[in-house]
Amino acid sequence: MVVGLIALGCDRSASPQQAEPAVFAGELPIRVTSTCGMVTDIVGIVGGDRVEVTGLMGEGVDPHLYKPTRSDVAQLQQADIVFYSGLMLEGRMSDTLVQLGRKGKPVYAVTEEIDESFLTEIEGHWDPHVWMDVSAWGQCVEFVAESLSRFDPPGAEQYRRRAKEYGAQLRELDDYVHRVIGSIPPEQRYLITAHDAFNYFSRAYDIPVRSIQGISTESEAGVDDVVQLVDFIVKNRVHAIFVETSVPVKNVQAVVEGAARKGWQVEIGGELFSDAMGAGGTYEGTYIGMLDHNATLIARHLGGDAPAGGFQGKLSGVE
Repeated sequence: MVVGLIALGCDRSASPQQAEPAVFAGELPIRVTSTCGMVTDIVGIVGGDRVEVTGLMGEGVDPHLYKPTRSDVAQLQQADIVFYSGLMLEGRMSDTLVQLGRKGKPVYAVTEEIDESFLTEIEGHWDPHVWMDVSAWGQCVEFVAESLSRFDPPGAEQYRRRAKEYGAQLRELDDYVHRVIGSIPPEQRYLITAHDAFNYFSRAYDIPVRSIQGISTESEAGVDDVVQLVDFIVKNRVHAIFVETSVPVKNVQAVVEGAARKGWQVEIGGELFSDAMGAGGTYEGTYIGMLDHNATLIARHLGGDAPAGGFQGKLSGVE
């Protein structure tokens, strides 16, 4: 069994490792426990009716700060297989995940096989927000399919077929995001957010990004951070900045007020989904809906051309 666990910082070693992968020998459905919503979504899509997925983190939950409860630990222990995002996104769960792996539980980080040449290192840590680049998240979907196929060989054909079908949808979404972000006039193409979760989005879709906090919401924004961002917004005449559903709004509000004191009115363009998706059972509560919402909202508030209904015409509340 290969258990993909990120121990510290930029360490991508798998610990522990055994020679043979675990193979499921129980009755269907396979009990899967996952961490953040983005992982829960893709595992459910790939697994289909052969899996029963329980996600630990719901709407608006910040995975950087999340500590597993006693019931979470019990849920993880009862699972047949566990998936998490990795790259220290769920840093406060690391000890629990390591202990599970050492006891023989199949535990996989979906970002495990993302090449390090793709990853961005910030302050000594890999940026964990890989899902912000749709093409990269597609690689994670394939990893889930292969992990489930090894764990449950009779379901391998289904897992790979479903991953291929979903991958086609992701390629269409990727094209849409490229198109609508690319429609923003270059002089207005600046994305200002609450914390540094959009670096991969920035690189993939050619939109410079600035934020108040670092890649983890555990880091506090200082006065100098706010002042520097205010100066950038005023200098570049940025019209809109964005809050995030999983991050408190106070720092963004401080930036708006700081710009106003310098004679520049910048609006809050709305809420972006960064570390958590929307409510369960809604379109925005899916990975595709999450990215569709973000790209459409950003484009519409920064002068680009995007339909109010978004990529699939399913968005609600995007002005």
